[in-house]
Amino acid sequence: MTWLDPAPFLRGTAWRDGERAVRADPGDLERLPWDTAERAALPIGVRLEFVSSGARAVEVRYRAATPGPRDGERELPDCFALWEGDRCVREVLADPAGEQVVRIGLPPSHGPFTVHPPEARSPVVLGLRAVGGTVAPAPRRPRWLVHGDSITEGWWSTRPAHAWPAVAGRALGVDTVNLGYAGCGRGELPVAQQLATLPGDLLTLAFGTNCWSRVPHTPGLLYETTRAFVALVRRGHPDAPLLLLSPVLRPGAESEPNELGATLGELRTAMEEAGRDLVAAGDSRLAVLPGRDLLRAEHLADGLHPDDEGHALIGAAAAKALNTLVGRTG
Repeated sequence: MTWLDPAPFLRGTAWRDGERAVRADPGDLERLPWDTAERAALPIGVRLEFVSSGARAVEVRYRAATPGPRDGERELPDCFALWEGDRCVREVLADPAGEQVVRIGLPPSHGPFTVHPPEARSPVVLGLRAVGGTVAPAPRRPRWLVHGDSITEGWWSTRPAHAWPAVAGRALGVDTVNLGYAGCGRGELPVAQQLATLPGDLLTLAFGTNCWSRVPHTPGLLYETTRAFVALVRRGHPDAPLLLLSPVLRPGAESEPNELGATLGELRTAMEEAGRDLVAAGDSRLAVLPGRDLLRAEHLADGLHPDDEGHALIGAAAAKALNTLVGRTG
């Protein structure tokens, strides 16, 4: 059996750096904060999508590396998850060491199927092939660019397919490109400029909670940063539906002033006001989804990051808001 080039099967890809799928422009890394560039090297949200004709299984040849230490990140099982539609069909455990092949049994249908690799081990897919039939790349779908922080990246979801962008992407029927960077999502303007260069049909910006802590903002600063970030994104996507999702619940920050005296509640209000003022100024393809009431405290695994149920709630709300926005703007 001949190994097939994985490139036509890969989805969720932003940029390529040789054989690796990366989430920042490899020719423009020097303008990014070091932590953003580091997180962008992980293939978060990258997956394989294909249809089958008589195949009993698909084999994926890959090379897995062991990433450097990342504070606060839990070790997750190394498994390849096979999804058909909104259902996980099976999971196959894999050894992350070196180059190897994993075989994933397929149900007797045509698909389309999605294979989610184990992201934390930074796998590089080198090839795939069918067993007992053929596989072909799944049809292309509209691309949804989603930018945010560790919550968007999917922290504390138990599987890559359970992160809220993946949940919403399945509901919307789009190709989700996850551009969430843990510890980041602080309104970094070079990130907005890179987003403007990426092909995309829908966009969502979901940052702000790290503007309370990691790089403290005042409400006025976040208001202006939000407007500037959207303006730069709009240079490349002037007519695309754009959803601005403000920070979700963070109990320890809601009423607690940061080093500049701003609470997360005040920062959230400033971000939402920036979005609404842009709509009032004529950006009819922009909508604001307030994040405060999407979750309750019991949906937070560690007081900050949602558990699987929390991710599902954010994903459902984002999908509903985007469907409404697309329907409204045509």
